Amino acid sequence: MAAEKEKREMSVREAGKKGGDTVRERYGSTFYEEIGRKGGKATRDRHGAEFYETIGQKGGKVVKEKYGSDFYEEIGHKGGQKVKQLIAEAKKRLDKNP
Repeated sequence: MAAEKEKREMSVREAGKKGGDTVRERYGSTFYEEIGRKGGKATRDRHGAEFYETIGQKGGKVVKEKYGSDFYEEIGHKGGQKVKQLIAEAKKRLDKNP
């Protein structure tokens, strides 16, 4: 008697990933960029550009309450170090290929 695979339902996460992968294969990865841009424009047209400022401030307040003000210093330092590294790498490439 052959063992049959037990059928189970897909989780929401698995279904979402499967659907996203299918869309990417069908329309390409730039599809998501295009619909994101269209959605952002529609939101701006509906709510105004100030809307983004307002939600950014709300998000910043929540992050500050959750992680504290030192968090911004820490991520700012990390970002600065990454920029410094990228600049150094670009200079090396330019020196090798003048």
